Amino acid sequence: MRKWVLSGILASEETYLSHLEALLLPMKPLKAAATTSQPVLTSQQIETIFFKVPELYEIHKEFYDGLAPRVQQWGHQQQVGDLFQKLASQLGVYRAFVDNYGVAMETAEKCCQANAQFAEISENLRARSNKDAKDQTTKNNLETLLYKPVDRVTRSTLVLHDLLKHTPPGHPDHLLLQDALRISQNFLSSINEEITPRRQSMTVKKGEHRQLLKDSFMVELVEGARKLRHVFLFTDLLLCTKLKKQSGGKTQQYDCKWYIPLTDLSFQMVDESEAAPSIPLVLDEELDAMKIKISQIKSDIQREKRANKGSKAIERLRKKLSEQESLLLLMSPSMAFRVHNRNGKSYTFLISSDYERAEWRENIREQQKKCFKSFSLTSVELQMLTNSCVKLQTVHSIPLTINKTKITKEDGESTDRIMGKGQVQLDPQALQERDWQRTVIAMNGIEVKLSVKFTSREFSLKRMPSRKQTGVFGVKIAVVTKRERSKVPYIVRQCVEEIERRGMEEVGIYRVSGVATDIQALKAAFDVNNKDVSVMMSEMDVNAIAGTLKLYFRELPEPLFTDEFYPNFAEGIALSDPVAKESCMLNLLLSLPEANLLTFLFLLDHLKRVAEKETVNKMSLHNLATVFGPTLLRPSEKESKLPANPGQPISMTDSWSLEVMSQVQVLLYFLQLEAIPAPDSKRQSILFSTEV
Repeated sequence: MRKWVLSGILASEETYLSHLEALLLPMKPLKAAATTSQPVLTSQQIETIFFKVPELYEIHKEFYDGLAPRVQQWGHQQQVGDLFQKLASQLGVYRAFVDNYGVAMETAEKCCQANAQFAEISENLRARSNKDAKDQTTKNNLETLLYKPVDRVTRSTLVLHDLLKHTPPGHPDHLLLQDALRISQNFLSSINEEITPRRQSMTVKKGEHRQLLKDSFMVELVEGARKLRHVFLFTDLLLCTKLKKQSGGKTQQYDCKWYIPLTDLSFQMVDESEAAPSIPLVLDEELDAMKIKISQIKSDIQREKRANKGSKAIERLRKKLSEQESLLLLMSPSMAFRVHNRNGKSYTFLISSDYERAEWRENIREQQKKCFKSFSLTSVELQMLTNSCVKLQTVHSIPLTINKTKITKEDGESTDRIMGKGQVQLDPQALQERDWQRTVIAMNGIEVKLSVKFTSREFSLKRMPSRKQTGVFGVKIAVVTKRERSKVPYIVRQCVEEIERRGMEEVGIYRVSGVATDIQALKAAFDVNNKDVSVMMSEMDVNAIAGTLKLYFRELPEPLFTDEFYPNFAEGIALSDPVAKESCMLNLLLSLPEANLLTFLFLLDHLKRVAEKETVNKMSLHNLATVFGPTLLRPSEKESKLPANPGQPISMTDSWSLEVMSQVQVLLYFLQLEAIPAPDSKRQSILFSTEV
């Protein structure tokens, strides 16, 4: 872990040096031109804009040149603490840079306005992508690059925390790194007051500093009309946006309607304002008619698919379905959720449930405890923030909860309708009982009798090796691939192939459960190597096939990510520095046994293709990570983390829940990576396996 963290720091330093080089590149010709009769900038302007950049480059070049050979010649007792201590002792140069930063930005802006040639230079600065790709560069502007040192110094303690976490107390580096951390923390506390406002306004391209906490489609009431909005809650503000209409294959874009800093936001209860707008109600009959229409369109789509009609007809129906779903979302909510800006402006949302409204209030209030200063964004900063929402959004499709749905047959006859709802209160006492407990739920004049029994996690989730090693379920993946002479188990390839053939547009694929008897039948067929398994699969519901694939990974005697590496993945995903995290996670992944790695890469590519159909199947990368994370990572041997007293309620914040969150985050991290640099030979093996 120490080596991987340091490898990440090296990669981060390399990127930072390329950014400083990009700043230095125009500096030399600008200085030379300053002594001619036609200068672009004066010597004083150049000195102000590029103040201390050469010195920062020399400091970090020396650090990089010292660290690289030590990481390459790695040993457990290798020492690097002296390099970090020296780097920390030179933070005074950053003090000078930060003090001058505001003046530098102001001077650069004025020079761009006064000189078109300098404005052109400022917008087209090129930084090397990496050390080995000398011809590959990325375009940056002057403002972005001048902010890099500010961002760098404010994150200097993160890498030291990561490194200290994996340096044993008895190691010679430990004291040196602690000293470097102390110097860095003292330095940061002295300049944080000046840097924080700038960090809040510069987001936000990747959400590194201003983080997205929650987003959702909501209905805003504007002058009596219902308007569909996408609302984003960040760590310091609430942003309300409108999704622009897409045309000609253009990428998704948002328009900002308004924003409120959390320090200026308050909640306006329904009876607090006489001027509160009245909510136009929609009759239940109208809502029912919309739901029936949606059901009819869905039936039409399925009929077109079965008839193998052209994709144009299906696309038209899908467009009509999307319009009807949007209309239903607009018309359904009727519960007011009002937010008020300190400047006097109020906004009203309509929400479907009191639970959802309470959740938004709770999330905002919790975050307000951490916000102390008001601020305002410039038009450029607001545009940057709005643009970032396209990548940051977690909700990609309109959420529809169609309760009281009449499911209509083609002849228009209503077959099903929800008549009532009820719930059973789980008694902590039931956790101590081993027998079935009978209970009755009363709802809308109907009594539902059922039996429930509690099974603790240690039994329900424990991985159990199969006693029958000739099958595939419960058998180590390396044993199966060796027996089959394949790179990826036959069961994985078959299930993926069938799902990609007819299940990619199935709503809730992998989330919706299949019929248990079908899954068990497929399990038995795969275990005995039944030659008719492909015929069986073609006749079964696709959710049963998805369930069989999940069951296979869940019943592996050791998780796909292995027991040996599981703690390392959990530590890697918790690293603070993003470059160190990427280096560590990729190194760990490529250290997996070959059968595990190739199977995971095969599955990963498949899940990414599933997520590409998210607008239809409603399965985002996050949804898929939630389903598969624990399945692929949960260790085989794990002691129960239930409370000592089984009568105590199980808290959702217990360590087991945190572990599950970590498992989801690990898989989500790999799903979101654009490319995983697996060795070519292994990639070819995967392709070969797929073709076979």
